[in-house]
Amino acid sequence: MTEPSVTGLAVIVDMDLCQSHGQCVFAAPDVFAFDEDDVLVHKPSPDPAQYQRVVAAAAACPVRAIRVEHTTGASAPGRAHAR
Repeated sequence: MTEPSVTGLAVIVDMDLCQSHGQCVFAAPDVFAFDEDDVLVHKPSPDPAQYQRVVAAAAACPVRAIRVEHTTGASAPGRAHAR
């Protein structure tokens, strides 16, 4: 049996928890960045091709402020994979 492909991603960042450590920026720079005021910004619906990097970014967050949800052909929408 093969793994279902990711057809959509949602990235949710709890800005009350985020302390701007920047580990997510290193792990997925196409999705996470700091603005001119050093506040974290992110793409809430990144390209599904970024899935592995986004999950790695969520896992690297020392305060677990990032949640990644995805939809697949075999799963219901909103299944959380990292916190």
